[in-house]
Amino acid sequence: MAIAAAISLSPAAVNTSLLRRHRLLSPLPTPSSIKLPLSTTFPLRSPSLTITTARRNFLAFSVGGHGGDSGNFGGDGGGEGGGGGGGGEGDNDSGDGDKARREAMMVLSQIGRSLESLPSDLAAAVKEGRIPAEIVMRYVELEKSPVFRWLLQFGGFRERLLADDLFLAKLGMECGVGIFTKTAAEYERRRENFFNELEIVFADVVMAIIADFMLVYLPAPTVSLQSSLGIRAGPIAKFFHGCPDNAFQVALGGASYSLVQRLGAIVRNGSKLFVVGTTSSLVGTAITNVVINARKAVDTSSAAESENLPILSTSIGYGVYMAVSSNLRYQIVAGVIEQRILEPVLHKHKLILSAFCFAVRTGNTYLGSLLWVDYARWIGIQKAHDEEND
Repeated sequence: MAIAAAISLSPAAVNTSLLRRHRLLSPLPTPSSIKLPLSTTFPLRSPSLTITTARRNFLAFSVGGHGGDSGNFGGDGGGEGGGGGGGGEGDNDSGDGDKARREAMMVLSQIGRSLESLPSDLAAAVKEGRIPAEIVMRYVELEKSPVFRWLLQFGGFRERLLADDLFLAKLGMECGVGIFTKTAAEYERRRENFFNELEIVFADVVMAIIADFMLVYLPAPTVSLQSSLGIRAGPIAKFFHGCPDNAFQVALGGASYSLVQRLGAIVRNGSKLFVVGTTSSLVGTAITNVVINARKAVDTSSAAESENLPILSTSIGYGVYMAVSSNLRYQIVAGVIEQRILEPVLHKHKLILSAFCFAVRTGNTYLGSLLWVDYARWIGIQKAHDEEND
């Protein structure tokens, strides 16, 4: 009976059996055979179809796509579950990075550029999803100018120009008005003793001009293009490597900075500015002492009035002043007043924005000169002319 029943199969059953044998028809899974986590999502991405879980990346596959740059999930740093976002908060950050990467690649495709045509650090940041599309567009626009194209070859200028296309103008403002504002501030504080203390005024102006460049350069907001440190780097180096260049700057590309990292930016920039201030003061004070000695040799009557400035104490004092006062003032100007207040309101009016930045930086430079004169007298490295006569 069993043999007869097996032989009397219907044609439909025979066809189904043959189709299964030739793998043209697969058996549908029963509901009990599907094991997925409770929080499962199935986002559809174009041009590739991607199925992925919201909690873990143990189920992920893609059909079609463009290969490594825009369709490589679970690979290097930019995809979902990859290494770009770090940590276990996971999918929102990596999703933002993937979106930034696709948008940046779309911009490059529209202008006919390849990823390889960008500098290596910028290309790596785009591939990892750390750079939004507007940064890529800004790079392309800046490249049209011969001056900016030359400056973009240097990593430090590249990071700052991509974060602020007015960085070079601000640098020119600071150095251009430095001599005038600092000399005016010196006169405001010294008045009738201005010419009697001309050597001190000269030293202050020389020190300030040498330091102006670094005061704008170091605290300027940047687009971080640096790769991660090697495994041999110590914990202190890794910590400061992850700090922003400006403690108040806006984080880009889905990144975020903790309060400790922002405080670390103040400490790191302060240490750099201490070295810059001490060095510039050594140069400025040494030049001033040469001028004083030359004047004494020509005019013997001024020998009693003019004294050489203390080089070591003046240099250290100026280094401390730059590490504390200048560091905080310039970080607030660049990261708060300009980037967070002025630029969001006036980003479409570059001329007006430049005028406001000029006014703010001129006022900050003048204020710094006033504070330096008071600070130098307070710690005893400079004395008013009346006190010297007494």
